[in-house]
Amino acid sequence: MRGFRPNYHVWVYHGESGVYAGNSSKNVVHEQEEAIYVEEEADCFEDDDEVKNSIDDDNDRVEDMLHEVEDEVRDRVFECLSKAAETPLYPGCTKYSKLSAVCTLYNIKTSGGWTDISFTELLVALSDMLPAGNELPRSNYYAKKLMCPFGLEYKKIHACPNDCLLYHKQYENLDKCPRFGVSRSKRKGVSEGKNVYPAKVLWYLPIIPRFKRLFSIKKDERNLRWHADPDRRKKDGFLRHPADSPQWKTIDKLHDTFGKEPRNLRLALCTDGMNPFGTLSSKHSTWPVLLVIYNLPPWLCMKRKYIMLSLLISGPKQPGNDIDVYLEPLIDDLRKMWDEGVSVFDAHANETFRLRAMLFCTINDFPAYGNLSGYKNKGRKACPTCEDDTQSKYISECHKYVFLRTRRLLRRDHPYRKIKTTFGGDVEMDVARRALTGKEVYKRVKGVETVFGKSVKDRGTSGLWKKESVFWKLPYWKDLPVRHCLDVMHIEKNVCEAILGTLMNIPG
Repeated sequence: MRGFRPNYHVWVYHGESGVYAGNSSKNVVHEQEEAIYVEEEADCFEDDDEVKNSIDDDNDRVEDMLHEVEDEVRDRVFECLSKAAETPLYPGCTKYSKLSAVCTLYNIKTSGGWTDISFTELLVALSDMLPAGNELPRSNYYAKKLMCPFGLEYKKIHACPNDCLLYHKQYENLDKCPRFGVSRSKRKGVSEGKNVYPAKVLWYLPIIPRFKRLFSIKKDERNLRWHADPDRRKKDGFLRHPADSPQWKTIDKLHDTFGKEPRNLRLALCTDGMNPFGTLSSKHSTWPVLLVIYNLPPWLCMKRKYIMLSLLISGPKQPGNDIDVYLEPLIDDLRKMWDEGVSVFDAHANETFRLRAMLFCTINDFPAYGNLSGYKNKGRKACPTCEDDTQSKYISECHKYVFLRTRRLLRRDHPYRKIKTTFGGDVEMDVARRALTGKEVYKRVKGVETVFGKSVKDRGTSGLWKKESVFWKLPYWKDLPVRHCLDVMHIEKNVCEAILGTLMNIPG
């Protein structure tokens, strides 16, 4: 696999406007990337008289941001923010208000990764430089407090350190795990009445308020309908966007009510372990769960701005097979957005509509594939497609399994099928096993007894599937031809291991 072309910074072959400068060592397009991005945003509105010349990121847009806030809270919050938006930064200032100045500086802080201490020092210095009587906050605390109404809520949910349950819903008021008797809290110091902290925490950032925020911004709302705009998306038979995939078309066919509304969201879920402490703790594993919005153009859907952190599973141990416990709040919201939908204000169309969303697929490495799908992807039968038909060989020198007979994946008339000397002296005449459909997989996992928790030694599963994944709670999950995907980096790794397995079979 060769990947993308060198210096392919502007996705002209995927529908993005601009000029591709080929393989030159100095790509002029890359230098003008931001200018082209701004031009593309402006093109989104060139035919709309109402919003033409009205896109200005410096505007506070307080009314749009507060549109979905509850009525009793909206008046109080709007009054505070409006006062800050109307207050000049200093007497006689006409370019910046108190609110816009703080928002501008805080955006720089966030994009630059500044610490709270350094940002406070900057605010103090700027306040001293500005004329007397300026309204600039002198600390990060007061700047953050001013923008607090713009923030989105998060939920801090306590979890059992054995990963067997979350302390919410029916377990919300318990002090210890009903299954293992482990305390909900860890205590620091001798005194039990002081410094009480939860033993493990799940941070959940609800997705519904964030989707409402996206649709409250006109340019984002227009981009969310890019996939359904024939004038902006190329349709030439090539796979340039997930909307060109058979899976997208299958969803439109089976769930036509969902597919007819171009604003309905299709999401991809990504997760993997990371060490937030660098080299200070090599065994610590924290798992973020990210959502990617596939409605967006390909050059935007992977921008950091549009990748949503929905869950943060704290360490120090990875959740492993018990990750379903932590996905429960997210799955509940996804079910709600599929079954009922939520009322959302569309800033571009200036109307309220019923927004629905679905999980299109998951994207992860192979170990996380096993954790999410519930398949035992370790050992001799590690292939979730071949299952019992997996051909493997154990190499004692490196203590690994390699997987053979990959020539079955080639077409029937491929010349490699008849080569003997290079492939262990055998001719390959068999064909690869057909991938199971979602309904066939569901029949295999339905009713599999699963007991979550790190202290559980016997999980009660003897087959190739270790659990009925939490994703099967989504009504449409069994209708998806492809539910779990591997990222390209790990596909290349698996190809190398397959080649290694072939080489180990070469005689002599």
